[in-house]
Amino acid sequence: MEYMLLVYSDPSHFEKLSPSQAAEGMAAYGAYREALQKAGVLRSANRLRPTPTATTVRLKSGKTEVLNGPYAETREQLGGYFLIDVPDLDVALSWAARCPGASHGVVEVRPIWQMGES
Repeated sequence: MEYMLLVYSDPSHFEKLSPSQAAEGMAAYGAYREALQKAGVLRSANRLRPTPTATTVRLKSGKTEVLNGPYAETREQLGGYFLIDVPDLDVALSWAARCPGASHGVVEVRPIWQMGES
């Protein structure tokens, strides 16, 4: 079953890191991605650009509204994801706990609901 591991963190956390700390953090994510690949469970993974680059689209009363930036003002923001294919939720939770994002933010685990499934 496929699960999306959504990594949320406070973007200001990374702005406060020294270059060596930032490199160490990126290496941790690289090692995590490699572990997922070696286990044969990784389907896709990407970082997201910072939320100020987001554009929000909403349909209101039949009219399209386009807003610059994120819709919600929150401290923790979605920064990236890992799409994995594992046997069950327990295995997905185990992988989520190993994600570097769990140590400085949160990792939300959500099962994929394939289009056409009921």
